[in-house]
Amino acid sequence: MSKKPVATSKLSKQSASPRPKNVPRADGRQRLLTARRNARMARSAHAYVRGSTTRFYEWLDGIEGHALPEGPAVWICGDCHTGNLGPVADSHGRVEIQIRDLDQTVIGNPAHDLIRLGLSLATAARGSDLPGVTTVHMMEALADGYERAFDDSAGESDVHAEKPEVVRVVMKEAIRRSWRHLAEERIEDIEPCIPLGSRFWPLEKPERREIDKLFTKASIAALATALRGAGAEAEVQVLDAAYWVKGCSSLGRLRYAVLLDIDGAAADGGDPCLIDIKEAAQAAAPRYSGVRMPRDNAERVVEGARHLSPSLGERMRSARLADRPVVLRELLPQDMKLTIEQLTRDEATKAARFLALVVGKAHARQMDLAERKAWLGELRKNRSKTLDAPGWLWTSIVQLVSSHAAGYLEHCRKYATGAGED
Repeated sequence: MSKKPVATSKLSKQSASPRPKNVPRADGRQRLLTARRNARMARSAHAYVRGSTTRFYEWLDGIEGHALPEGPAVWICGDCHTGNLGPVADSHGRVEIQIRDLDQTVIGNPAHDLIRLGLSLATAARGSDLPGVTTVHMMEALADGYERAFDDSAGESDVHAEKPEVVRVVMKEAIRRSWRHLAEERIEDIEPCIPLGSRFWPLEKPERREIDKLFTKASIAALATALRGAGAEAEVQVLDAAYWVKGCSSLGRLRYAVLLDIDGAAADGGDPCLIDIKEAAQAAAPRYSGVRMPRDNAERVVEGARHLSPSLGERMRSARLADRPVVLRELLPQDMKLTIEQLTRDEATKAARFLALVVGKAHARQMDLAERKAWLGELRKNRSKTLDAPGWLWTSIVQLVSSHAAGYLEHCRKYATGAGED
């Protein structure tokens, strides 16, 4: 009978540092997190779009029922903006651009992901001061890239050959990264402890006990040992843990960074394991009625990841922490965020085509041949002589860019005057 990984927990000497000044206790976090979220969303219109998922679905609720086509029932990202795509490594170190944040994933209408991505790209184009005609070309490229994922005869070689520079750069960087890069980026240190300050806040004793308890479960400890090729008898030790001030729309939910030592490797000078624990909340994205999805929000996120981004889904687990659903994943050096802020005209269309292909492939792998053909046929309807993209896609983007621009200015007014919460 095979043995399970042995999970233990012990504070490292380095982590026993005093509480820094100006960091809140658990009951004072929410106010500071809300202020930080509002500040981030005020930085730019694109930052506002990335952080305002609920506004997108409020718009969706307000449109006519048949304004959008109903695509096949597949797992969708639910919050498909450019910042939620990027290099993702699988357990063997292979790197691909995939969807990297699945908080909002549901079984729903794939058209929603396409529109959300289009909104994000159109907003980035406006932030780059590109002319409106470039946005038109971007939406045509968006439609072309997405449709290629469902057309077996279309081919993808030219799209991959013309990857936008921002994707080429981030892929090169991801492939050559090591634990040292991950540690310096995520925790600003290469020692096996988490430095407390503005990004990481100290835990209360009950929080620390809950995390220690979580990693005594063999099924959770096995997440780290399996990815590292450790044996069944490997010992998992919690070196350090802290509250992680991270994200934008998710600020305010439980978020922890945990450093693990696998079989004493870190104590011997090897690389520790960095685990991200994130509370899973109810999705704002609408799901199709009559479909079967996990009722537990953490299980929903993990299941969606396995369908949309297999490289990520295979190294995620669902659990309960302080009686709340949480998702755990080991962060790898190759995991990076794709940042698209300033675009040239040429790069804008390349980015739209390539990223739409990534999202299209995530949807297409869940469909059979008949579903792919039917969805492709639907996508190619409603074309005008002046726009080589679905009419509903263009109309949606125009409406959303307008409503989000107004929402952003109103958010900035409230932020500047300190008038309540957004």
